[in-house]
Amino acid sequence: MNPGGRAASRTAVLVCQGRAVADGRAAVGRFSDPVAVRLLRDGERTTVDEVRAGTPPQGWQARVAYEGVRACAEVVVPRTIAIDDALRAHEAGQLVILGAGLDTRAWRLPELARTDVWEVDHPASQDDKRARLTQRGPEENPRPDTELRAVARSVRFTPVDFAVADLGAALDTAGHDPTAPTTWLWEGVVPYLTRERVRATVAALATRSASGSTLIVNYQAPSAKAAAGRLLTRLLGSSLTSGEPWLSLWRPERMAALLAEHDLRVVADDPLLAVAQGLGAPVRGRSSLRSGRVAVAERG
Repeated sequence: MNPGGRAASRTAVLVCQGRAVADGRAAVGRFSDPVAVRLLRDGERTTVDEVRAGTPPQGWQARVAYEGVRACAEVVVPRTIAIDDALRAHEAGQLVILGAGLDTRAWRLPELARTDVWEVDHPASQDDKRARLTQRGPEENPRPDTELRAVARSVRFTPVDFAVADLGAALDTAGHDPTAPTTWLWEGVVPYLTRERVRATVAALATRSASGSTLIVNYQAPSAKAAAGRLLTRLLGSSLTSGEPWLSLWRPERMAALLAEHDLRVVADDPLLAVAQGLGAPVRGRSSLRSGRVAVAERG
């Protein structure tokens, strides 16, 4: 926990675990994330190893954690593929990742070699990530150096507490150029924000989006099954992320209307279930995949 009293995001850890589980196992040739496991700590890697081995632990709490990581891996693969494909199709010299968490793209995507990356997140989450970047790594695959090396041209950590700080001012300080095209990536964050905060963030990024800029946004559409599952998890307090509830869900037409208010035209908006089915892999968590979406919007 940082001096301000807020802990780093636990959802970010779960997503990182999901990517580590799927690396080399799911959608081979389309999905790969060898960096994810290196950002995990020993206890977090233990669950990953259990899921990869298909050996559920004893005890209901450990089993719930196991199933949460397994289910997350199923969702994160199509989501990552959809976003990575969109990034490749909308290259820009500037990439701003909002709510970056334990995102690994600046360390694993060679397409970012000529891109400056700004990772924007709460100071507590950024402190946690920077500490993880300098850890030695798992015993079976230790790093000879003290820090993972980015493949992006640069990575600029930009701490922002959206409750009290201004996104534009923080990016100005970090050297972002609002007159040049920017690709904005907003993954795994929107459901955890109120509708008012979502609107405010879209307005803030739109003011820094020159012609040719792109927004790639992952959000959740309303789903009775998904909502019931999240509620049960919170009531049981049995999930790593039970203290991080969803606060806003968006229908595709509502999201498109919000973006249009700021001259961002949606050119694609796909449910993750369709992406997963296109990969030909069997899927079990259909409700989460059906409600999760990735939209791409452009400014002309």
